[in-house]
Amino acid sequence: MILLLETATPVCSVVLCEGDTILAQRNSSDAQAHSAKLAVFINEIVAESGRKMHDIEAVCVSSGPGSYTGLRIGVSAAKGLCYALEKPLLAVPTLKSMAAQYFMEHPDYDGWVCPMVDARRMECYAAIYDRDLAEIKPTSADIIEEGIYDRYLDQNKVTFVGNGAEKTQPILGVHSNARWDRFEISAKGMMAPAQALLKEGKAEDVAYFEPFYLKDFVAKKPVVKGLR
Repeated sequence: MILLLETATPVCSVVLCEGDTILAQRNSSDAQAHSAKLAVFINEIVAESGRKMHDIEAVCVSSGPGSYTGLRIGVSAAKGLCYALEKPLLAVPTLKSMAAQYFMEHPDYDGWVCPMVDARRMECYAAIYDRDLAEIKPTSADIIEEGIYDRYLDQNKVTFVGNGAEKTQPILGVHSNARWDRFEISAKGMMAPAQALLKEGKAEDVAYFEPFYLKDFVAKKPVVKGLR
């Protein structure tokens, strides 16, 4: 039984799974859901499953890239649970988890998928995966402009998903192989990758593990209307 935590985007998602079976899950896209609801969701789904915290075999967290604050909250919660329960910490890249979820939800899709996490303005964190979750395009922070993914679109159809995808359609939609699909990220995308990591014994160091931010966090002064 693995506890899966997804906090890299505005969606806070928690799933408790056993093999490929979801025992319980919670999802929320409410403002401040990560800080307000993550711990509540964890307690609720464990209780709903009829299990105990110590029945958890491992905790898996979405490791980024994504929201700096969201990633810190998710990783901190995962580390605390692993330390207290003496369980292994697993980590799955956020974009890989999104790709795994899309293929799980669309078993007949035979193209590639490009999960995108919004990085504000016309920038997205993006990668491209095939059905075996092999990385066709490595994860990078991309400024979306015409032709940026043509080398991939010329080879195969690519479906763009995630909270960064919609804004790219006016620019990338000129290519006949570009597609978009509705998608809401969930921790369930980590099920298969997390099971593989646990089986292979590929756990993270609880003390030293850090999320994959991709870009450095830059603190800015808050802007208050009416002040100069």
